[in-house]
Amino acid sequence: MQTQQENGQLKRTMKTRHLIMLSLGGVIGTGLFFNTGYIISTTGAAGTLLAYLIGALVVWLVMQCLGELSVAMPETGAFHVYAARYLGPATGYTVAWLYWLTWTVALGSSFTAAGFCMQYWFPQVPVWAWCVVFCAVIFGLNVISTRFFAEGEFWFSLIKVITIIAFIILGGAAIFGFIPMQDGSPAPGLTNITAEGWFPHGGLPILMTMVAVNFAFSGTELIGIAAGETENPHKVIPVAIRTTIARLIIFFIGTVFVLAALIPMQQAGVEKSPFVLVFEKVGIPYAADIFNFVILTAILSAANSGLYASGRMLWSLSNEKTLPRCFARVNKNGVPLTALSVSMLGGVLALFSSVVAPDTVFVALSAISGFAVVAVWISICASHFVFRRRHVQSGQPLSALQYRAPWYPLVPVLGFVLCVVACVGLAFDPSQRIALYCGIPFVALCYGAYYLTRHLTTQEPEHVAE
Repeated sequence: MQTQQENGQLKRTMKTRHLIMLSLGGVIGTGLFFNTGYIISTTGAAGTLLAYLIGALVVWLVMQCLGELSVAMPETGAFHVYAARYLGPATGYTVAWLYWLTWTVALGSSFTAAGFCMQYWFPQVPVWAWCVVFCAVIFGLNVISTRFFAEGEFWFSLIKVITIIAFIILGGAAIFGFIPMQDGSPAPGLTNITAEGWFPHGGLPILMTMVAVNFAFSGTELIGIAAGETENPHKVIPVAIRTTIARLIIFFIGTVFVLAALIPMQQAGVEKSPFVLVFEKVGIPYAADIFNFVILTAILSAANSGLYASGRMLWSLSNEKTLPRCFARVNKNGVPLTALSVSMLGGVLALFSSVVAPDTVFVALSAISGFAVVAVWISICASHFVFRRRHVQSGQPLSALQYRAPWYPLVPVLGFVLCVVACVGLAFDPSQRIALYCGIPFVALCYGAYYLTRHLTTQEPEHVAE
């Protein structure tokens, strides 16, 4: 398969810094900037820290599984190819469409949100005009070349990383009194974390918010998708996985700790973005403008990563002979132009549905999107479990694997179980239950579509593998 990819002219032009920033950029976004306030208000400060620690454990488990798979088989499309190979072709097909839809919906919502960000500075310009501008910018970054896309994502992500580090340092200084509070009140210390008790609403809200926490961590798996276009993947991927997970844990846990310590539980998720609340409490000049700019870069970074991921999924489906061959065609720069164009069209349709039918079509798409991320993680853990068993059964030594997930089979089994538990938690939250109502039928539809398309494509000689 690696030879097929290289002959298909997807070029290995990404370096270690690109891969690390691509993964960080996909993760540090609206989930961290907005969902955290909701989680604090639902579970309390200590409950939020525990939920994010569990989320970090799940990410570590999933990435260990993906690391072993992607180093052994560095392929564009990654986990859907692994799912097809080790769990069955119908499952691989379904995983690909779930992940494609996740990022396509993210594209639509990102362009809308970016338009609203720009209206803060240019209220006379309509949102749709900014959507057109950003559609062109993101499409251009992806179409020119993979290296150009990676450079754009590197700088988008760097802005967010610097902001998060500054936020943790300034917030930590305010917590312990090194920076005075704007209203002259004494430094809060850890009083807000313990004020309402460790778990004011019990343990169930932690279970209910686990999908939201996992969704906030989603994007780390982009390392697997980019493996097929990375220089020296056997060396680069392990480094990217180790550094990405370490930084994510520091960024997320550090950020959540600062938010939980500075914002009383009753204010979180109610008045405004928790980050704006902290900036106001600390008295940072031009806080609104600074944060609006950071949100804008976060949104554009997510859109940039989203178009890349969704385009590569369509390319990979075509490469696996489950979509017409036109989706696997690439231009002279090794970019799958048709796949990117159709994915951008999907993003525009999602954008349209967010305006025309926000309470019906778009809510359903968003629910499937959140459910899909966890479903993809489940498939990664299951694929790794089967891969390692087959590797051993074939008589090959473990030393032949250049990257091995530790503590097999505990790592894939525990990752699988925790992801399933997060999905079960959706059933206990009426506001999130729609994810199951929409996600499970969508999975069934994908399986049905696979068997239909397989029947059709087997009738066409040119789609038969050589």
